[in-house]
Amino acid sequence: MSNRVIIFDTTLRDGEQSPGASMNAAEKLRLATQLEKLGVDVIEAGFPAASDGDLDAVSRIAAKLDKAQVAALARTSKDDIDRAWQAISHAAKPRIHTFIATSDIHLEYKLKMTRDEVVQTAVEAVKYAKSFTDNVEFSSEDGSRSDRDYLCRVFEAAIEAGATTINLPDTVGYAVPEEFAEMVSYVISHTPNIHKAVFSVHCHNDLGLATANTIAAIKAGARQAEVTINGIGERAGNTSLEEVVMALHTRQNILPASTSINTEFIHPTSRLVSMITGIMVQPNKAIVGANAFAHEAGIHQDGVLKNRMTYEIMKPETIGLSANKLVLGKHSGRHALRTHLKDLGYDLSNEEVNLVFEKFKELADKKKHIVDEDLEVIVTEGILRTSDVFQLEYLHVTAGTTVLPMASVKLQIHGRSVQSAGYGNGPIDAAFNTIANLTDTGSELLRFSISALTGGTDAQGEVTVRLRENGLTALGKGADPDIITASARAYVNGLNRLEYLKTHPIKETSPV
Repeated sequence: MSNRVIIFDTTLRDGEQSPGASMNAAEKLRLATQLEKLGVDVIEAGFPAASDGDLDAVSRIAAKLDKAQVAALARTSKDDIDRAWQAISHAAKPRIHTFIATSDIHLEYKLKMTRDEVVQTAVEAVKYAKSFTDNVEFSSEDGSRSDRDYLCRVFEAAIEAGATTINLPDTVGYAVPEEFAEMVSYVISHTPNIHKAVFSVHCHNDLGLATANTIAAIKAGARQAEVTINGIGERAGNTSLEEVVMALHTRQNILPASTSINTEFIHPTSRLVSMITGIMVQPNKAIVGANAFAHEAGIHQDGVLKNRMTYEIMKPETIGLSANKLVLGKHSGRHALRTHLKDLGYDLSNEEVNLVFEKFKELADKKKHIVDEDLEVIVTEGILRTSDVFQLEYLHVTAGTTVLPMASVKLQIHGRSVQSAGYGNGPIDAAFNTIANLTDTGSELLRFSISALTGGTDAQGEVTVRLRENGLTALGKGADPDIITASARAYVNGLNRLEYLKTHPIKETSPV
C-alpha cells in the first residue's frame, strides 16, 4: 500500500455550504488558483447542478487549472452528471464525484428506496459517469451510520461499475476515532475488489472529532482525505486541511504517510479563505489561529527563548508565517510590492498590481507601515470583488457626548449616485440606518463584530456582519483604519452578497 495520502479539498463546495459563505465566480477562481499552488491533489470546485452560477464558476476553474484534478459533485442522476461533465469536460484532469445515501435512516425517510434499489442506482450512475471520464469517485452519504456489510456490497458494485475512488463519509460527525478506524479496516478487508480503487474518507466536525477520525482512518488504510481550509463547512464544519497535513508532517514517527502539500502556503491560504468568506478564524484554532504560535506565560517564553522546540512542535515558517523583514511604506515602489505580494501567495497581473498599488499608496498616506494583513485586505477589496450593486462613495458622521449621532452617506446603486442622511443611537447605527434607507433593504442584522488586524492605534479595523433576508443569510466584511468606515463597508458588502444570492439561487444538496 502506498504511503502517499491524496488531499481532496472541498472548500469551494462543502466549505461554501457554511451559512453566509457563498462566493462569487471571481472569488472561487482566485481561491482555486491558490489551492493549486498549495499543492492540493483534487479540488472539488462545486456542485454544477445547484445553479447556473456554480456551473459557470466550476467551468472557469476547470479551464484555469492544469496541475490539480478538478472534481464536480453530482447526485446519482443523469441530469446532475451531465451538468457536472459540462462544467469540467475541458479540464486537464477532470473528475466526476457522484453520491447516494446508504444508511437505513436515509433510505427510509429521505430516499424511500430499498437497499437493492440504491445499489442499482449507484451502479447506473457510476457507469454513466464512466462514459465521460475514467476518473470517477463514488460516495456513500452517511456511510458511518450504514451497515458495514451493506457498505462493502455497495462499494464492490461501484468499483465493478468503474469507480476509481470510493469515499466513506462521516456525514453527520457521529463517529469516534476507534470506531471509525475499525469500520475503515473492516470495509477494506471485506470488499473483494477494493485494491482497484483509492479509499477515501470525508469527516464532519459535529463532535469536534473530524481531524481525529481522519487520522485514525489514514492509519487504518485510507489514502485520500477530504478536507477544507480552516475546517469550514456544513454545520460545525469539515476536517481541517491544515490540521491533517501538519499532523502527518509533524508525527512521521507514528504516521508514516506523506502529502503533496507545500506547507509554506498554508497560512496565506487560510487568510485568503477568511478574507473571501468573511468567516474569521478563532484565535486558538490549531495551526492557523492567531495564538497558535503565541506564548504569554513567562515559563513558556523563557523556554522558547532558550530553545523553540521546548514549546513549539513546528516552526511558524513551515506554514508560511512571514519572517520577511521588508518594510513597506509610502516610499515603496511597485517592484517591492509585487515581490511581497508573491511571497504572500498572490501572483497578480500587471493590471491587478497597478490597482493594488493605488490602494496601497492611499493606505500608506494614513499608516506609517503596511503589514501583510493590510495587503490582504487591499487585494480582497480591490481584486476579488466583482461588480457590486451597491458601492460606498462617501461617508461623514457626527457624534459626541453633546450631539445626536448623524451620518451622511453617498452610494452608487447600479451606477447611479444617491445620497441621504440619518440619525442613530451612535455613529455606526446612524450609518447603517442611512444605508438601509438608501438601499431599501429588508434585511435583518444578526451579528456585528469588530477586530483589529494588527496592534497599534493606526491598525486597520476589521468588521464582520451577518445579514438575513427572506431566508437568505450573507456575511459582509470591511476593513479600514477608521472603524466607522470599516463598518459601513462591511454592511454594504453584506448587502451585495445578499443581492448575489438573490440572483444566484442555490439548490439544497446533501453535505456528503
